[in-house]
Amino acid sequence: VQLVESGGGSVQAGGSLRLSCAASGYTASRYCMGWFRQAPGKEREGVAAIYLGGGTTYYHTSVKGRFTISQDNAENTVTLQMNSLKPEDTAMYYCAADSFSCGLPGWARRYGAVSTEYNSWGQGTQVTVS
Repeated sequence: VQLVESGGGSVQAGGSLRLSCAASGYTASRYCMGWFRQAPGKEREGVAAIYLGGGTTYYHTSVKGRFTISQDNAENTVTLQMNSLKPEDTAMYYCAADSFSCGLPGWARRYGAVSTEYNSWGQGTQVTVS
């Protein structure tokens, strides 16, 4: 599985960015994918996740109402639309796929933000909010 993120950049507070994660060697429409972020000196945290088989999602409380995770099966891509960005959203953002527990009941809520659940990771894309 190959994951390639794009769409990061620098934006002023209140602005928007759209991150994309293109998957190859992986049928995204049948699996689970997530977005994580890691700021300098902090642990990696789960931001959002989606079970592509049913469309259920998970969001970290800090991004609820501002971020939206969605799928584009035609392009085998998962996107993260980030609105009303805040300086505390500044971090390296990573796409993850191939969850070990994918498909279990309540996967998004129970496992979506658990980094050890995922077997494949992208290289990351930087988001800076000033």
